Amino acid sequence: MRVASTDKFNHIIENSDLVSRDLSWLKFNERVLDQSKKERRSIFEKLKFLAITASNLDEFFMIRVGSLYNYLDYEKERVDYSGLREEPFKMKLMLECQQFHKRQQEHFLKNLLPNMSESGFILSNVKNLEPEEREYIKSYFMKAVYPMLTPMVFDGYRTFPILMNKLLIFGVVTLAPGDKKENRKLSFVQIPANIPRFFEIEREDMVVYIPIEEVIRENIISLFRNVNIESINLFRITRNGDFTLEESEDMDANFLEEVKRKLNERKTGRVVRIEIEDGYSKWMINLLKERWNIQDDSIFKVERSSMLDFTGLWQVIGNRRFKDKLPQMPAPVPPISYPQEGTEDIFHVLKNRDILLHHPYNNIDPILDLIEKAADDPNVMAIKMTIYRLAKDSRITKALLRAAENGKHVSVLFEVKARFDEENNIREAKKLQKAGCFVIYGISNLKTHTKLLLIVKKDDNYVTRFVHLGSGNYNEDTSRIYTDIGLLTTNEVLANDVSEFFNVITGHSMPTVYQNLITAPRDMRNQLIEFIEQEAENARLGLPSGIFIKVNSLEDSEIIYALYRASQSGVPVKLIIRGICCLRPGRVGLSENIEVLSLVGDFLEHSRIYHFHNNGDTRTYAGSADMMVRSFDKRLESLFRVEDSLLEKQLMNILAFNLRDNVNAYRMLEDGTYVPKLPQADEEEFNVHKEFFNVSIEQVMNVKLT
Repeated sequence: MRVASTDKFNHIIENSDLVSRDLSWLKFNERVLDQSKKERRSIFEKLKFLAITASNLDEFFMIRVGSLYNYLDYEKERVDYSGLREEPFKMKLMLECQQFHKRQQEHFLKNLLPNMSESGFILSNVKNLEPEEREYIKSYFMKAVYPMLTPMVFDGYRTFPILMNKLLIFGVVTLAPGDKKENRKLSFVQIPANIPRFFEIEREDMVVYIPIEEVIRENIISLFRNVNIESINLFRITRNGDFTLEESEDMDANFLEEVKRKLNERKTGRVVRIEIEDGYSKWMINLLKERWNIQDDSIFKVERSSMLDFTGLWQVIGNRRFKDKLPQMPAPVPPISYPQEGTEDIFHVLKNRDILLHHPYNNIDPILDLIEKAADDPNVMAIKMTIYRLAKDSRITKALLRAAENGKHVSVLFEVKARFDEENNIREAKKLQKAGCFVIYGISNLKTHTKLLLIVKKDDNYVTRFVHLGSGNYNEDTSRIYTDIGLLTTNEVLANDVSEFFNVITGHSMPTVYQNLITAPRDMRNQLIEFIEQEAENARLGLPSGIFIKVNSLEDSEIIYALYRASQSGVPVKLIIRGICCLRPGRVGLSENIEVLSLVGDFLEHSRIYHFHNNGDTRTYAGSADMMVRSFDKRLESLFRVEDSLLEKQLMNILAFNLRDNVNAYRMLEDGTYVPKLPQADEEEFNVHKEFFNVSIEQVMNVKLT
């Protein structure tokens, strides 16, 4: 019966014009897992990508599956893009998740675990150690681990304990001597997050990693004296972490306290997944299923020879002993538009020309340099910026604090709803507020996702506004691994637009029009659809047309159907979508002229670029926004037009290089699956994550998008 139902669901899914957002995301995580299988990668790189898939899947269950449970638990209707209602869609989604989980486990057991020793390390349990090493482990347990553990029994006298999200937990079933089976008890032992995931033993030619659960399992009897242990069950739970602050009825009363309360709810949200070692107690799992109201398809089994929680592999990857086994990234190169980077005063340079930065190939230093110099320059009067995510020890926070101490006006919008960075952002924002900065903790029920910086400087009674607009965060750490775009300019048109936008953010202003800025939630969807429809009209008139877009995600149905109409009018549409893509390319009668590529590799593709041919009068934009409902309706976003000829060609060249890639690229098929785009017989490998370190101005000036 279940198979027949699944076949029926698949028929509905295949006939939908749109691809499910959640099923598309799982295909993205498949592409990340595929990176862990590449023969050209070292085992440390393979472990890294496996760890990333695990971290991705944790967030997916917390947010996307959590959101689905919000509909199920409160009996709210939802029809997925696949055409399925809530319960059938959950069945399909959990089936796909189970299959992905199985592929993760098989890859680890068959391809990674057996090949570790040749790279200088192994994973081991306690029984396989030398006698003196076992004694060392026992001493470590008694001195460092045992005092940290707290067995929590659940019975008729004690309430069910709160078990924490994403921690390893032992469920221990015990029976007092002489008691009957029906009197058995269940105790929980959580492994605190501040205990290292592995205990490390360094041998002369080998590092031995003993999982902390094996250390505890070997000694767990010390926590349960004079009782019989019936079973020891290692498991891990994932809780619903999805919440929307706009649901609060009292948004303005105490916004920060509302955020803090919601953060605490993440610790006690409903359980949406159990990962558990095989051979578990059926009595225990039935108790947990009933307690947490979950079905068998939300229980993910792991073989004892494998491991729970692959995110723990970061400890192995980060071992200094293996530092030279990870590929070293080339040093950043000077921007095409700023070849003398660092040798001239950045304020002086920007008065004469614009600079386009392409991270991580160009480093973030020009932006940091600009902010730090602004903080100390007596002629700078004001600094305004939006912050979504920051590095933990941020140079930007330090510069803004110094600017405030130097008497400058500093306005900062800290987005405290930036998922999983809420606590860090609240902490950094309070530092600035105490120093006298004007700090805004988000805008009402909108997330501020736009990346903008405005510096006002007065020289000889003439005021110049220095502006940075970007696609990525002001984060020194992620700028080394995320590909992003940033424009530094003193262009008066953009400066006026950005000034107006900051007035919207910090005050009560509703400008009627921006000249070179497209903003959400007001105009962006409609403006992009207008550009798409203009291309369709040009194609119908026999004029040259073309749409080239690079974003992280494409999910908005109004945009998708506009692209379908453009395709049907004969417009060539080439999309570079790293993650979620709900559009079906190549469907007869719908999207034959649409091609979708996804690039997944050494760097995380994060830049957003929109290019429209417009019968030769090109329109090229970059910025913070993906083509998603949340970007258009629930976030403050911005796209900025790049008109400077050299800089526009740089953006076009980024698109062209991405379309040429045959190392990191996957081609999306009509059914929503992906296949690697491999070099043809007469082609050499073209890896954008290497080629952008060598791009020349000649290549940029001669770029052609086809």
